[in-house]
Order: sequence, then structure tokens, then C-alpha cells
Amino acid sequence: MQTHISFIIKTRFFHLRRIASIRRYLTHDACVKLVVSLIFSRLDYCNSLLAGLPASSIHGLQRVQNAAARLTLRKTKRDHITPLLRSLHWLPVNTRISYKLSTLVYKCLNDSAPDLEYLQSSLDLYTQPSNRPLCSAADPLRLHIPRSKLASAGQRAFPSAGPSVWNSLPLELCQSPSLDAFKSRLKTQFFP
Repeated sequence: MQTHISFIIKTRFFHLRRIASIRRYLTHDACVKLVVSLIFSRLDYCNSLLAGLPASSIHGLQRVQNAAARLTLRKTKRDHITPLLRSLHWLPVNTRISYKLSTLVYKCLNDSAPDLEYLQSSLDLYTQPSNRPLCSAADPLRLHIPRSKLASAGQRAFPSAGPSVWNSLPLELCQSPSLDAFKSRLKTQFFP
């Protein structure tokens, strides 16, 4: 994945330099739309495949997002990035990955996307062993996390990464009535 990530970083910084050259002619809203369409569309494309990667691999993508925020708000490298991301309502890259995984799991569990049947078949609700009661029995939407033979790659696959992120969410969030309500509550939950 490192080759893929390096290519994304290189091309997105190229596009950021191009946007920076015309930034003085753009309004704030136009710049946000341009950055979202050219930078974030590529950062978010298949980013759920990056789940479980080391922070050192994700750091380069976060640098791209930070540069995009500074360019959009006309700030310097010396400005702290967290308030800038918060003012733009942009989640950090590692949180965006968790957001996307959580949204995919919600769609699979609620049949919101019929084209995700192959993913639905990989998710199983957790069943309690019959010989002893567990505290997790009170959580009806808890998912079973399968054991994997490969410690790194197996835990990054959707059947393991999706339930891991899903099980970390509060129960009231998982029981959201609609996808839009779930996304709104999830972004509130994940926001730094």
C-alpha cells in the first residue's frame, strides 16, 4: 500500500500547488469546493482499505489534508491545524477511514445498499455462548470479529476491521433510524 499512498500524496500536492497559484482569485466557498473535488475525492477513494495501517503510513495523507486546510483558510504552517479542520468540518484522515467503515457496516446491517451483498455476507451478529451469560448480551447490534491467521493483513480486512470499528460505537448511535441521522451522529461522535 505504500506505493499507492506515495502516489496519492505526490499527485495531491501537485494539485494543491496548482490551486495555490490561483487562490487569490477564488472566494472561500469556491476554494472549498475545488479542494473537496480535487483533493478529498482522491483521499476518500477506497480509503477503507487503509484501515489498520500504521500511523506512519497515514501521516503523509494527513499532511495533504493539513496543507489543503491551510490553503483554503489562507493560514501559514505555524498555525495549529486542529482548529482549522474543525472550522471546515473536516475529520482527520484516520477518523475518515473509521467513518467510512462505520457507514459501510450500517448500510450492510440495515439493507440500505443492495449492491453490498458481498459485504453483508461477511458480517455476523455476535451470539452469546449458552453456558454463561456475558455483559455483551445487552448489546443486540454487537458484531462477531473473526479470528484471522495473518496478524496484520487479516485484521485490516473488512470482516475484521468493520466489526471492530462498529463495536466501539455507542449503542444509541448504532440504533439510528436512518442513514442520514447515523452519519450526522457519527460525525459528531468522531469530531476532535
